[in-house]
Amino acid sequence: MKYRNLGKSGLKVSEISLGSWMTQLNDCSQKEVARETVKAAFDAGINFFDCADAYSGGEAERFLGSLLADYPRSSYVVSSKVYFPTGPGVNDRGLSRKHITENIDRTLKNLNMDYIDIYYCHRFDESTPMEETLRCLSDLVSQGKILYYGVSEEWSAARLEKAQAIIDKYNLYPLTTLQPQYNMIDRYIEHEIVDVCVRNGIGITPFSPLAQGLLTGKYKKGQPYPEGSRATFQWDKQVNNLLTDENLNKVEKLEKIAAELGCKVSVLALAWILTKPAISSVITGASKSEQLKENVKASDLVIPSDAMEEIEKILGFTRFERHVG
Repeated sequence: MKYRNLGKSGLKVSEISLGSWMTQLNDCSQKEVARETVKAAFDAGINFFDCADAYSGGEAERFLGSLLADYPRSSYVVSSKVYFPTGPGVNDRGLSRKHITENIDRTLKNLNMDYIDIYYCHRFDESTPMEETLRCLSDLVSQGKILYYGVSEEWSAARLEKAQAIIDKYNLYPLTTLQPQYNMIDRYIEHEIVDVCVRNGIGITPFSPLAQGLLTGKYKKGQPYPEGSRATFQWDKQVNNLLTDENLNKVEKLEKIAAELGCKVSVLALAWILTKPAISSVITGASKSEQLKENVKASDLVIPSDAMEEIEKILGFTRFERHVG
């Protein structure tokens, strides 16, 4: 496993990290699978574990905390998030000073930790002044409850620039990381956001790097969805909306390149993200340890320049630029 700095900070995070949003905790057998996956992550050199207060109503934080208790606190980096409702009250949500202050204490109790390494704003809160949110997060750093803070994909390039101006004006602790959706199919951050992050030393830790499972290669054009796959049960049908003939044709071509490099298309997709210097770590999901062991291979995969050129031709991405005249 290789490690990178989180943005311009001194914090080292593994190139592949493990997220908790797809972790199933409905019965003992599922919890045991999750336990084995976390152990496999440590064995593979992963040191970054991502969670959120909204996952399973706080149960994901409590479960992750119980697993990480088996390891020295200095050996891992853990993140969580704030924004979504944690109760019925009008102030039990959002990014107000009140909710953030109360929620970090709830998260620390759930994880059974004195501090967390990274605290993300899970969404953008239109109803709270950005200055209030950033001042509160900076205060939490001063208090030692969090070490670094970051924001989500809903913080556009303009919002990130505004946040940086507020941080500079009040000499706050810096915004260190952004967690957007990013993969071979969805490259919207390359239009403007990546440049803003590089300029301000903000490390990018993308989620959904396999495009909801599209880039695993398990979905085939003209064939039924695999039994038990996300396309058969996901309530919001995110992956189903991605399963177009155009996208499936791209995956088929990418599989051929992966085969030539001796890896699965999923590993190729993760390694492709890691070719981007702005990326600090790729947050992966794994429902079993075998998937995780496959994912970590991406940290060692070197994609030759000719293969990269072919990949870009297949993806056909064009960065937005408006030319006049």
